[in-house]
Amino acid sequence: MVTVFFLSVFFVLYSYAIYPLCLKMLQPKHNITASTPETWPTVSLIITAHNEATRIAEKLDNAIALDYPKDKLQIIVASDCSSDNTDDIVTTYADKGIQLVRADQHLGKEYAQYCAIQKSTGDIIVFSDVSTDIPADAISTLARYFTDDIVGAVSSEDRFISEGGKIVGESAYVRYEMWLRALESQQAGLVGLSGSFFAARREICLRDWDTQSPSDFNTALQTSKAGLIAISCPDVLGYYKDIKDEHKEYARKVRTVIRGITALARHTEVLNPAKFGLFAFQVISHKLLRWAVPWFLLLTAISTAALLGSHWFFNLAALAQLLFYGMAIAGWRSPQLRQNIAIRIVFFFIQVNLAIAEATVKFFSGTRMTVWAPSAR
Repeated sequence: MVTVFFLSVFFVLYSYAIYPLCLKMLQPKHNITASTPETWPTVSLIITAHNEATRIAEKLDNAIALDYPKDKLQIIVASDCSSDNTDDIVTTYADKGIQLVRADQHLGKEYAQYCAIQKSTGDIIVFSDVSTDIPADAISTLARYFTDDIVGAVSSEDRFISEGGKIVGESAYVRYEMWLRALESQQAGLVGLSGSFFAARREICLRDWDTQSPSDFNTALQTSKAGLIAISCPDVLGYYKDIKDEHKEYARKVRTVIRGITALARHTEVLNPAKFGLFAFQVISHKLLRWAVPWFLLLTAISTAALLGSHWFFNLAALAQLLFYGMAIAGWRSPQLRQNIAIRIVFFFIQVNLAIAEATVKFFSGTRMTVWAPSAR
């Protein structure tokens, strides 16, 4: 039980703390800098939509306002068989250069993106969700990173906007994730891009587009297979609002993890260090072992209970865990208490791991999440 306790604690800490420290201790392999290209590349912006009638016009206005040479920017709305009047609204923008590509089947986000890729003409393909607001200079800033031949894909950095403009638990978590992505960008590249706003070279998108796997993970995988890297850029931003309904936000987390596990199950070769080297190490550390954290938390609690009374250290460990979970319960019962930063972070950490645990159980029970419904924000 002592062995179980210490191994469990180690793996709880590993993915969130030890793994980033390992990356930080490594000599950076890449130091990518953006530079203005002699000739701006052609860009296809693909906006994926499913029943987005209430906000598609705002998104299209945002796309039209982008500061990029108009003769080199193609804007496509990939409609995943929308059943409302999303498509009708998009067609009213045809005279402004917006092209509608409607998927022939309702098979999910990635299939709709695949249909749009077939109609795209850009050297660089940018993917964005309707909920994401793109700054006017974002596409031109993003394009500058592709002047480095080693760059195969570029991910934006997420910025959450709350109603009051305050930092919430998830925003703190996202800042941590962006820091981790910066470390991965210096090594073998990102193991997953920001699904709401990212870009890739055309040849990456045409390489092996898996409609059953999240496009942000599949793009990172195909980039690595091509001998290139996917990077995160602090000056390429995507803004979107927090989901107001906590139950819907929790459900979104469960769906996201199920999709992620599905992708890894479909591409287990990426876990082979002999084939993917450091990239495999990063996938194992950032994805696989991160998804195992809830079960290591459970093993920590069980082993602590079994060792209770055997030594003062395990008594202290039990007290620390009671305090930790007590903070999470307090945050769950009282939104007001979540204004405290410590309670907010602990609450969010437990919420994330509960979502991972539920997603894991659902995945192994046969649940898959290919067809999507965008979260209301």
